[in-house]
Amino acid sequence: MMTDREEHLAANLAAVRERVAKACAAVGRSAAEVTLIAVTKTFPASDVRLLAGLGVTDVAENRDQEASAKAAECRDLPLTWHFVGQLQTNKARSVASYSDVVHSVDRERLVTALSRAATGTNRSLRCLVQVALDDAEGRGGVRPGGVPALADAIASAPGLTLGGVMAVAPLGGDPAAAFGRLAEVAAALRAVHPGASMISAGMSGDLEEAIACGATHVRVGTALLGGRRAIVR
Repeated sequence: MMTDREEHLAANLAAVRERVAKACAAVGRSAAEVTLIAVTKTFPASDVRLLAGLGVTDVAENRDQEASAKAAECRDLPLTWHFVGQLQTNKARSVASYSDVVHSVDRERLVTALSRAATGTNRSLRCLVQVALDDAEGRGGVRPGGVPALADAIASAPGLTLGGVMAVAPLGGDPAAAFGRLAEVAAALRAVHPGASMISAGMSGDLEEAIACGATHVRVGTALLGGRRAIVR
């Protein structure tokens, strides 16, 4: 018998998967083309376990201290761990020890730090270039014009694989327009690096617009787990 929390997560997961399926159908895509990443920040490892039991395979965190502890507690689960937050170079070694995909690469110093960390632990990290779609301070990302050089740096760095691009829609803007710009950046990148096929875009409030613009990975937190908790339990 399911616990109340498991029933709640199962219902939310079904609803999100239905949204993904409808969004894909609306633009002639297969739902199998879109990977759902559960963003579990501020929620306990017990929720990660419940989601894994419900078939979720990809989990994301945005703070190293929380992520490293949670990944260690769930190391027995067959999960792909994504790091989606802004990353300081001095945290690169820790993040590289448990993450499989880093979505927030936005400068060459970070590429160097992640490469050193990955090779030092004999791991391979898939890295996405975070693209800034506006001029907002503190959100990270490189402007579209800087994507090619950063992508080349990732592609040539030992221990790293260039996965594609990631972006967050600007606050208060038109997400469809923003994700349309991201799609153009992604297409230009694939012309040079054909294997860089990932487009990480769309969250609880705008996953439909992201999918319409070609997103391959959507990062969903609130719609799956509910409102953010102040303290991880």
